Amino acid sequence: MTDKLLNEPWLTWAIQIQAIAQNGLAYCQNVYDIERYEQLRDIAAEMLSYKTAIPQDKVKNLFCNEQGYQTPKVDTRAAIFKDDKILLVQESDGLWSLPGGWCDVLESIDSNTVKETREEAGLDINTKFIIAIHDQHKRNYPPFAYAVLKTFVMCELIEGEFQPNSETIASDWFALDELPPMAEEKNTPSQVELCFQAHHSKHWVTQFD
Repeated sequence: MTDKLLNEPWLTWAIQIQAIAQNGLAYCQNVYDIERYEQLRDIAAEMLSYKTAIPQDKVKNLFCNEQGYQTPKVDTRAAIFKDDKILLVQESDGLWSLPGGWCDVLESIDSNTVKETREEAGLDINTKFIIAIHDQHKRNYPPFAYAVLKTFVMCELIEGEFQPNSETIASDWFALDELPPMAEEKNTPSQVELCFQAHHSKHWVTQFD
């Protein structure tokens, strides 16, 4: 997985160009420099569109639509166990993942993990500790066009059951040796295995990239 990322330097270049442009637009006052930074953003979007076949307008909306100094996005994922099985939710494309998503404005890692689990799995939980914080570009594929810090959180089940919702179509419990097809841009089998290791450990130390 990591080898694939290392063979895609164009992604790093596009991200760097976009970050330079966004940071420049955040602080620049000169009208001519603003124009140049906007051109850099267009070039970064064009690079991504050319390599991914995603329409350039969509790339610009997703990749070049933020303001202010660019920083990584935060994604939280809940690791919830019952009878030595982990909870996964299924999305409309048939792939499975740990409950979670982008950390919303006004949410902390704790509250976002609780919120996303309730929304996607219908469960109430308590958060216990952070298992790992991973760099998405190093661990997951395909890589996103921006930096993402993926935070895996050990959780304790309180109560609840799956409810139909707009984000997931099912949930189930899985042993490590029976994992279903995974949405690997969100979490890989190796990351789920790491959650099992933390679950079995008496003195887990948070891992981070």
